[in-house]
Amino acid sequence: MMMEEITAAFPAIEILRNEPLAHYTHTKTGGPADYLAFPTNVQETKSLLAYANQENLPVTVVGNASNLIVRDGGIRGLVMILTKMANITVTDNTVTAEAGAAMIKTTQVAQAHALTGTEFAAGIPGSVGGAVFMNAGAYGGEISEVVTAAEILTPEGEIRTLNAQELDFGYRHSSVQDYHDIILTATFTLKPGDGAAIQAMMDDLNARRAAKQPLDLPSCGSVFKRPTGHYTGQLIQEAGLQGLKWGGAQVSTKHAGFIVNIDHATATDYLELIHHIQEVIWKEDQVHLETEVRIIGEEPK
Repeated sequence: MMMEEITAAFPAIEILRNEPLAHYTHTKTGGPADYLAFPTNVQETKSLLAYANQENLPVTVVGNASNLIVRDGGIRGLVMILTKMANITVTDNTVTAEAGAAMIKTTQVAQAHALTGTEFAAGIPGSVGGAVFMNAGAYGGEISEVVTAAEILTPEGEIRTLNAQELDFGYRHSSVQDYHDIILTATFTLKPGDGAAIQAMMDDLNARRAAKQPLDLPSCGSVFKRPTGHYTGQLIQEAGLQGLKWGGAQVSTKHAGFIVNIDHATATDYLELIHHIQEVIWKEDQVHLETEVRIIGEEPK
C-alpha cells in the first residue's frame, strides 16, 4: 500500500509514514511505525480500522505511551495514537472521558465538579484508555473501583458498551487485553465530595509521588508488577542493582522500580536491563518479576 492511497482515503486525518515512535513514548525510545495515524473521533477510528482490515494491515493502538516500550524494530502496519480524542463530559455524578484524554486531566475535571473517587489517579501519566486497558492503580486505588462502563471497538469493527463485570478487571488486567478491543470512552461513576478536600488529597499524593519517583527523567513508569509478598524496589535494592547502567538506561537511583533513560538509551537497552534484573532476582530470591510495562513491536534486524 502506498502512502498516497491511505492519505487520499483519509485526507482529514494526520497520517505519518515510517515515523519513529521514540517521539511519542515516555522512555524516548522505540522504532518506526509503518503508518502512524491520529484520529480525532470515534468515526475516524472506526473508519481507519475498517480500512486496515480491508488491506490486511495489522493494527496497534497506543494511548499516551507512558507505560510502554516499543522495540527498536518498530511496528508493522497501522499504529493509531488516540491522544486527539480527549473530550471529557460530566453528567451528575458521572464523568465520561474519551480514550485519549489524560488521566491527570480527568481527575482535575472530577475535582472541579466536586466529585470524589479518582484522587488516587491524580498523578498517573497515562491516558484514560491505557488506564482502563491495564486497570491502572496507585496509592491503594484502582481504575476498576470507579469505571462502570467502557465503549469499545472490536477488532471486527463493532462498537459495544461493556459494563464493569464484562471488563473483567484484575491486577493490571482487563478483558480488553484478551480480546484486542479498542477502548473509545470510559465512564467513571463517582460520589459528591468537597472540592477543597479532594484537591488537598490530590496535592498530597502528587507531592509523595514527586518525592519518591524519578519524574525528571524519561521512563516507562513502574516496570514490574508487585510480586505477592514482596516489594519490587526493595528486592532490586537488596540485590545491589539500584543505579546499574545498561547502555543509556539505568535502574533509577531514586526508585529502584523504575528504569530511566539517562543517555540516549534504546529500547534494547531497556529490555536487556529488564531481563538482567529478572535473572538476578530469580537467582537471589526465587521470585519471578513479571513486567507491568507493555512491550510491543519487532526486534531490530
